[in-house]
Amino acid sequence: MHALIQGLILGVLTGGVYALMASGQTLIFGIMKVINLAQGALVIMSAYLAYQLFTSFGIDPFLAIPITTVVMFGMGVLIELSFLRPLKREDRSELSLLVTFAVALLIEGVLSVSFSTNRKSINTGYANSSWTILGYQITVVRFWAFCLCLVSLGLLLLLLNRTRFGRSVRATVQNPESARLLGVDAARVSALGFGLGAATAGAAGSVYGLLYSFNSGSHYDLISRLLSIVILGGLGSVGGAVFGAVIVSTSSAAVAVYSPQWSEMTFFIILIVVLLVRPQGLFGKVERGAI
Repeated sequence: MHALIQGLILGVLTGGVYALMASGQTLIFGIMKVINLAQGALVIMSAYLAYQLFTSFGIDPFLAIPITTVVMFGMGVLIELSFLRPLKREDRSELSLLVTFAVALLIEGVLSVSFSTNRKSINTGYANSSWTILGYQITVVRFWAFCLCLVSLGLLLLLLNRTRFGRSVRATVQNPESARLLGVDAARVSALGFGLGAATAGAAGSVYGLLYSFNSGSHYDLISRLLSIVILGGLGSVGGAVFGAVIVSTSSAAVAVYSPQWSEMTFFIILIVVLLVRPQGLFGKVERGAI
């Protein structure tokens, strides 16, 4: 029982990091109906940026988050303007899969040339530090990463629910044609929304580099997990992405206590079961999804 509870604690703390990544993924889908296969590559790109800032300038990965977030926001806007905006609206949903996958491969190639394919990790002085609370180990990095992700998700929800831009986003998600009639600039919302989704990858990437070793090809495993999370929670639902991330991470951690070889398959099994019972996901809607 002690090992199981320890695994669940680890899963919850890790779930916050995946929730931040997946929230950007589902936000992009909600606004544009685009499944962004480059989200994992953007996370890894941000991890490399945090690694370079740490090794070259001594900037702590947590302190580097404002930098990585701004850089990846700009990268997201550039991707939308350069690769997705030219697509015809009626073909965007299908072609975006190929386009964003091509972008992911492009990012992978650039990272491979720039940093080689050797695995990297951000080794800070507190990387292996932990606290013991009631007999359970809580690693310092995962705890602060979890707190950071909660703050970031809170700011994202505040932006979506309390600002004019957020109202424009939600209007575009719920009914794009009506939003245009009300004066919402859908093209601007799409560009900024894609940038915002990439910015969450920027914030999560610094943390990811602290928790795991990575190389240019790490995005393949990452995007499979992110897609599982957003489909499980319901495409277009930020709250569903958060809940799905916690389910995926805690279930994998719990199974790893008893059978490590099956832990990587756990979230796929849960995903299949949920989709058989509720095809639209836990928080998804049959009609056009809302955030």
